[in-house]
Amino acid sequence: MQDRNTLDAGMASPPKSWRTRRDDFFLACCRRAMRDIAGGRMTLTMPSGQTAELGRGGTAQAELTLKNFAPFWKGLRRGSIGFAESYMNQDCNTRDLADVFRFFIDNKAALDDAGRGNFKVRVPDKIAHVWRSNTRDGSRRNISAHYDLGNAFYAPWLDTTMTYSSAVYPAPNTTLEAAQEEKYRRIFAALDLKPGMRLLEIGCGWGALAERAARMGAHVTAVTISREQLAYAQARIAAAGLTSRVDVQFCDYRDIVGQFDRIVSIEMIEAVGEAHWPDYFHTLSERLAPGGRAVLQSITIAEDAFETYRRKADFIQRYIFPGGMLPTPQRMTEQARAAGLGFETVETFGISYARTLADWRTRFLDAWPTLERQGFDERFRRMWIYYLTYCEVGFQRGAIDVGLYRFRKP
Repeated sequence: MQDRNTLDAGMASPPKSWRTRRDDFFLACCRRAMRDIAGGRMTLTMPSGQTAELGRGGTAQAELTLKNFAPFWKGLRRGSIGFAESYMNQDCNTRDLADVFRFFIDNKAALDDAGRGNFKVRVPDKIAHVWRSNTRDGSRRNISAHYDLGNAFYAPWLDTTMTYSSAVYPAPNTTLEAAQEEKYRRIFAALDLKPGMRLLEIGCGWGALAERAARMGAHVTAVTISREQLAYAQARIAAAGLTSRVDVQFCDYRDIVGQFDRIVSIEMIEAVGEAHWPDYFHTLSERLAPGGRAVLQSITIAEDAFETYRRKADFIQRYIFPGGMLPTPQRMTEQARAAGLGFETVETFGISYARTLADWRTRFLDAWPTLERQGFDERFRRMWIYYLTYCEVGFQRGAIDVGLYRFRKP
């Protein structure tokens, strides 16, 4: 009589379930796609609970859990936008979304080669981006879609200056508020702003810079096409007793009249759109008095990445800043020269933007109970976490940068 161990050894293994065979197939595809990965490792957990290690080690250590196969199919159909939607819809989860972005950025070249012919941005997303061109009417719609979410939405997680652009952190222990004040100090220094000067601010946000410039003795014209920001900035200036020095207007940059000694525009050029860059730089040139100077704070993308970037619509353009387009320093140089302006880089501080975004993300999460009571749902929360983290890692890894750029009129 055979013992039980001998019987067990002679029996065939139980057949795999359809679900397990499906997981095996997808894991085989993932292993093939990531066979050349050397910049990190990803722990991938399949819907069945089966886990695999992908990649050959490195600094980026990520983990991703699939609840279903929607991320795979959406990725095939819609590229990075498909993955973003899967995260927003809770089709996948991770302990640290930043680690996932670092893994993909660090291995972008290998993944692009593996996915050549697949994982492309599809025509409908590209068309949606093109249709959001920043004409006068289009600009108002695009700006409203983001900035008119409401002052009550932004106030709980922005700092007390109500500034929604990169701060500059001069030291590790600098607070967000102090870093924003440092940013304004550097902008005013780059402008060489003096009392009595006429200053135009294109895209004034909630009025922080206009208020500070007026306190320095400048006469400020500040324009915006966000109704929410207009109301807030006007109330802010009135409360500060500066209405004689600051004129806050609802006005498109193309409709501004007059000339100014100085012009400032903080992270507004990203909302102009490539087709309208000549109009924007023509406006800078026309509105500057002879001998005047303008300072732009701009997010930029590297020149060697621009051609690929311009052909696609990414998550930011689709869900966060419709109609947007990042320039490169070289493109700004070309546009400035065509408009008769001198151009120079004052400084760049991408790592400060990474920290700004990390601070915003922490504050956003802390404020979420308040925001949720305003009617924002879980999909919206995950979309904003995705956006803030996506940009933070982009600045950390140098995929994008931010800086102060100065333009001079002869």
